[in-house]
Amino acid sequence: MTRPPRLITELVGTFIFLSVIALSGPAGPLAPLAIGTALMAMVYMGGHISGAHYNPAVSFGAFLSRKLGAVDMAGYWVAQLVGAALAFTFGYLVSNHTPGIHPGPRVQVYQALAVEIVFSAALVLVVLAVAASRATQGNSFYGLAIGFTIMAAVFTGVAAGRTSGSTSSVRSSGQRSEPASTACWSAARKHDDEIAYRLTRGSSSG
Repeated sequence: MTRPPRLITELVGTFIFLSVIALSGPAGPLAPLAIGTALMAMVYMGGHISGAHYNPAVSFGAFLSRKLGAVDMAGYWVAQLVGAALAFTFGYLVSNHTPGIHPGPRVQVYQALAVEIVFSAALVLVVLAVAASRATQGNSFYGLAIGFTIMAAVFTGVAAGRTSGSTSSVRSSGQRSEPASTACWSAARKHDDEIAYRLTRGSSSG
């Protein structure tokens, strides 16, 4: 597949996925279900075209595992960030409100980061294991696995009151957030990618 269709797929998939996140607040306790289902659908839509990363952390993990070149990774990042900006602009125009990324009440940044690190690493781990490994090549469950991972992350993060369950650098960048928190989130996810890469290095090469 040539580069333009892959970049367009990343932009469109990120836009739709993050639009659901931006507008799912009124769904209350069912919001994680909407978010996970949206990602699942977008993964099946774009998995065979771009790999359906929709997340700079996933693209970085694919780069570390040598499934994605440096130029393609940079292109994916740009497409994802543009998709995120468009999604939260769209969300704001529709709802006149765009929530920020920040820890819950009375939660320290390190506690929120702990949740983000665990579930961002889990997401990259699952993507590399079910969608970027020869051992699972051609399976039909990869979208379910990835969507349920995000669903579990959001349910757990919100229930624990530690975080909004972001697990995506583009989501943190697309919404209004404190610069220091966004920088910490992004740095933590790059660390997650390296951990996930080491854990999946054997399976992704096999």
